[in-house]
Order: sequence, then structure tokens, then C-alpha cells
Amino acid sequence: MADRCLLYYITDRKQFPGDETARHRALLDKITEAAGAGVDYIQLREKDLGARDLQSLAKDAIRAIREQRIANGELRAALLINSRTDVALSAGADGVHLPSDDILPSEVRRIWASCDVGGPACEHPCIAVSCHRRDEVDRAQSQSPNFAVFAPVFEKHDAPGASPAGLVALQQACEAKIPVLALGGVSLKNAAACLRAGAAGIAAIRLFQENKIEDVVRALRAL
Repeated sequence: MADRCLLYYITDRKQFPGDETARHRALLDKITEAAGAGVDYIQLREKDLGARDLQSLAKDAIRAIREQRIANGELRAALLINSRTDVALSAGADGVHLPSDDILPSEVRRIWASCDVGGPACEHPCIAVSCHRRDEVDRAQSQSPNFAVFAPVFEKHDAPGASPAGLVALQQACEAKIPVLALGGVSLKNAAACLRAGAAGIAAIRLFQENKIEDVVRALRAL
């Protein structure tokens, strides 16, 4: 079990009610809440947005996270953009989350290092990689990402047709030398089992987005 449970909030603004403006506002409020509660990573997973709208949302999110960091120097939430390295760079995000069929982390680092945005820190993006099988985790490990996300561990209520990998597969994935976070149907009731299986932390959408994040963080860090 990890010494400190890493926490990864993955966004989905479409779960919020109202028009696009209302959803944008609600998501920023949730990102602010997550950053203030001590979540380690936040992924903007708004895959339906075009580059311009995603960049605008990312910049607003970065401002919200920065304000929390200024208010409390111990907070270190990092903002990752799903897949779009170009948007992550242009917005000033901390890194990217790569789907399993995306470009390699080494390619992201090459692009990041060659940019002239952000100064020296621009050379060191935070990179997460989605994995669904042990061999994908092994392949990701060879590229030295910051961490991998293994999913789906459990059956998801909004995707009952997706076959869950289960705890045994998660345990096998966690034998890798990189941190592996559990995703997919994870709740406060089964999160401890994921950590016992070797997961370095928990990644989730609904668990964070549909609850008071401070309470979720406190419960998960107490496991």
C-alpha cells in the first residue's frame, strides 16, 4: 500500500446541469474545491471541446488552482490536459494525460523541451498514461511517465457493458516500478481494496465530482 494515497480528479463538465456557461462555472468551482482539498492531480478531460475553448477553460482552471496555491503554500495540485499537448503548452498546464493509443511520453517530452513557453520548467511536464492491461503498463513503464492509470477496475454504473479488469489484474499491474492509480467504479467502499492490491492512489470522476471533495480526500487518506 502506498505511504500516501495519490488522488486524481478527472473532470466531466457535462455531468453538471444548465447551459455551457453554467457548466463552465460549475466545473471551475469543482476544480477550485479539489485543489483546495489537497487533490494531487486534476485532468481536464473535456474531449468534445475544440482547441480554443479547451485552452480558455484550461487557463481559467490554472488561475483557480494558482489562487489556492497562493492561499496555502502546501497545496500542489497539478493540472493535466487530456491528450492535447499543444493545448497544455499554450495554456501553461503542468502536463498531459495520454490515452493508451496516444503518442509516447518521450515524444511529449521532446515537444515540451523544444517549446519556448514557460522557461526552464517547460522541460519537465507531468505525464500520466492510461492503461487497461498489464502489458500496457509495462510499455508505459519503459517510457518513465510520472504515473499510470489502470482502468476499469470495477464495473461502472454508466458503462455496464465494459468488462472490469478486477483486483487481481490491478495487483499485477501494480507490480510495475511506476505508480499505478486505480480508476473505474472506485468508491469509498472499495478504495481500500485497490490500495491493498498495490495501487498508489485513486483516480475518479464521479467520486470527486458528485461529493464534497474535502470529505472524500479525508476518507481516502485515512485508509
